[in-house]
Amino acid sequence: MTMPLYASPEQLMRERSELARKGIARGRSVVVLKYSGGVLFVAENTSATLHKVAEIYDRIGFAAVGRFSEFENLRVAGIRHADLKGYQYDRRDVSARALANAYAATLGSIFTEQLKPFEVEVCLAEVGATAAEDQLYRLTFDGGIFDESPFVVMGGQTDTISAKLKDVVDPEHDLRTALASAIEGLRATATPNGNGAAAETEIKLEVAVLDRARPRRAFRRLSGAALEALLPAKEEPAEKPDESGEGDGKDSGSGKGEGSAEKE
Repeated sequence: MTMPLYASPEQLMRERSELARKGIARGRSVVVLKYSGGVLFVAENTSATLHKVAEIYDRIGFAAVGRFSEFENLRVAGIRHADLKGYQYDRRDVSARALANAYAATLGSIFTEQLKPFEVEVCLAEVGATAAEDQLYRLTFDGGIFDESPFVVMGGQTDTISAKLKDVVDPEHDLRTALASAIEGLRATATPNGNGAAAETEIKLEVAVLDRARPRRAFRRLSGAALEALLPAKEEPAEKPDESGEGDGKDSGSGKGEGSAEKE
């Protein structure tokens, strides 16, 4: 009779953690940050139909990275949990903190009891009546829950983006400035070109906000013309000087010479 292979609980936890971290790191980055009017979600997303940012309840938003099928199951479960609690009690009783605790319990049980953990990282955000009441919660694959402020970075090269955002994020910024700061942080991971400068790559964005000024449902997607109006203007390349000496508007000598600025 052959004996089954034995692995210590510590080794199993390490292998599951490594699997989940690698899967999350392969995902495109998501940035969630506070601004003067609420909470801003900015995600790198090449798909027009699969969303990484969504609404959970009246004033609660959801963002995630990792396996889409797994965090989509979490999103749907969160909506059902919030709807049921709001129906049984009151809509004001639904909070991001309670929902984050429910998510943490679910992710923790999956990580310890199932063979494969969820390769996801989740951010729950709630916009309050004032800026001081805005909340950001980051949930990890093993059920960890962290109260973050003023921004959350998930997926991709989080350390590089976080280091950049620490210098530019301010909760007092308006929406346009906050969006420019988020894009600047995402571009911090761009591959340098031959001159040692970061390459200007086009980033496909999924953008949404929790708008404090909206009366009930604060979540709003920004796309099309509304998003284009908020994006920072692209810098046009500087014109190269005319090395031939023609067309400079000056005569090379007395009278009209070959260097004159005459047009045909």
